[in-house]
Amino acid sequence: MLRIVTYPHPALRYESKPVTQIDDALRSNVRQMFDLMYEAKGIGLAANQVAIPYRFFVLNLTADPAQKEEEHVFINPEIVKRHSSDEEEEGCLSFPGLYFKVRRPKRIKVRAFNIKGEPVEIDADDLVGRAIQHETDHLAGKLYIDLLGPLGRHSVNSKLRDFETKFREMQAAGEYPSDDEIRKQLDAL
Repeated sequence: MLRIVTYPHPALRYESKPVTQIDDALRSNVRQMFDLMYEAKGIGLAANQVAIPYRFFVLNLTADPAQKEEEHVFINPEIVKRHSSDEEEEGCLSFPGLYFKVRRPKRIKVRAFNIKGEPVEIDADDLVGRAIQHETDHLAGKLYIDLLGPLGRHSVNSKLRDFETKFREMQAAGEYPSDDEIRKQLDAL
């Protein structure tokens, strides 16, 4: 059973491996990820946010499970072009309740494969472009807090310490293994 992991779970800093096969196990993980994303009221979820160390993420900008036609899966995504930049507010399901402005390229071109294994190329801007960049960063072990400047980082430090304290308490209670054990599990997948 998958669940969304929160900061500082080691999977969030784990660089994901390319997907080499689209099979029933991957399709099952994708469906569970959509369900978790909707339950958390999110619009995107990367595989390493559920402790799966592979390069794929799901997206539905409507956040509405009834709108299946808006569900998109990006497998082995690569951002191949970036244009200009802007700053908008972002949140993250691995940092519940933490929102702040992040500067990112305003327009991108991404190449990936869909769940059928077909190549797709998308020019994206606004929310879709920002969401694709956010989720693609996750797959490289990069978090949106990494894009904060020194002042912004200082402003969220106490909240990050709260996340860390809660995660360590969960580990102490046996809900998660140690960081080293988590890394071994990720390496074995």
